Amino acid sequence: MKRLLGSWIFIITMVLIDLYVFQSLKLVTSSLSSKLRLGIHITYWSFTAAAIILFLIIPYIQFEALPKFIRVYVIAILFGFFIAKFIAMIFFLVDDARRLLQWGGVKTYQLVKGETSQTDAISRSLFLSWLGIGVGGSLFGALLYGFGNKYRYRIEKVRFRSGNIPTSFKGLKIVQISDIHSGSLDDLQAVKKGIEKINDLQPDVIFFTGDLVNNMAKEMEDKIAIFSSLKAPLGIYSILGNHDYGDYVPWPNAEAKKDNLDSLKNIHAQMGWRLLLNEHIALEKGGASIGVIGIENWGARANFAKYGDLKKAYQGADQYPFKILLSHDPSHWDAEVCKHYSDIDLMLSGHTHGMQFGVEIPGFRWSPVQYVYKQWGGLYKNGDQHLYVNRGFGFLGYPGRVGILPEITLIELV
Repeated sequence: MKRLLGSWIFIITMVLIDLYVFQSLKLVTSSLSSKLRLGIHITYWSFTAAAIILFLIIPYIQFEALPKFIRVYVIAILFGFFIAKFIAMIFFLVDDARRLLQWGGVKTYQLVKGETSQTDAISRSLFLSWLGIGVGGSLFGALLYGFGNKYRYRIEKVRFRSGNIPTSFKGLKIVQISDIHSGSLDDLQAVKKGIEKINDLQPDVIFFTGDLVNNMAKEMEDKIAIFSSLKAPLGIYSILGNHDYGDYVPWPNAEAKKDNLDSLKNIHAQMGWRLLLNEHIALEKGGASIGVIGIENWGARANFAKYGDLKKAYQGADQYPFKILLSHDPSHWDAEVCKHYSDIDLMLSGHTHGMQFGVEIPGFRWSPVQYVYKQWGGLYKNGDQHLYVNRGFGFLGYPGRVGILPEITLIELV
């Protein structure tokens, strides 16, 4: 009953927002021909109708049974259109606040002067109406454009300096990838090109920092061969992310969930990846060693389970002069690593995807995810400790990227 009531409250809210935004749409289209104006209005309300129908039927069908095009693109378009209207509404609210203040000022003046007016109406601002629709429309257009960016892999190059790096490891090339989310990847040829980009870098070692799948191990069945082609002479090391545990799927029983996780661990082994489960290994080169610590998912935010055990993974690692920690969630850095493990030189994370939306230009970086995660993309420093947050190889939810491209990180120790 509560769920049904919540659904209707959401639908009514959505329709009210649509009616409110529609008032400004009518204003800016008033000078158009009746046929064009009608076409725009029908298109506008068609999105609303489609969203309501989809919202009403989803509880009664198996979501995974829907065609992938509907699950991924149609829902993303409808959601993007709703967000665009919500942003536009902010400008219309400013306009209405202006109208209310102006109306109040006129009424006060009339009371003081004892005057009356033929009309109390104050017209909407055509400028603010156009501005709201322009900003909302631009956002919606950007989201549509972003569909074409989801396989535009960008190589981020980082030269990492530390006095703790043994001489024989200077010049070592590390590639980090994260958040593959294989259940979202539908263009295998594009993914192969991304893997080729990685191999072309000729990395000495590759680290994968979690979220191989969206939810289920079977998502990797047709991609094992592709990711098995990754090559690095010192090995490929991986960890689990929050999505890898199957926590977001209603499993029939605990055994089914455990079997899924076991299958996923098996896939890491099939691909030749060494999965680190709250443990550490040594990388050896030229008679020297550095420590690589890998823990299961550990996030400071309460809505993410804490499977990681850094205390267990760290035991015995203090012998290495330079230590790298693989931990999926960057919130782990401030919450535990910097506080209690000051000799961990570099932590590699992912998880945020940079929200797949933002702006990164010289001198300015912004993404909505920064209001949730203090460290969300790139290199961060705290004293002698560093954190690098990879923006993700794949995508989840929104099938695209705007301003925050899929990332392959190349870290050279110098």
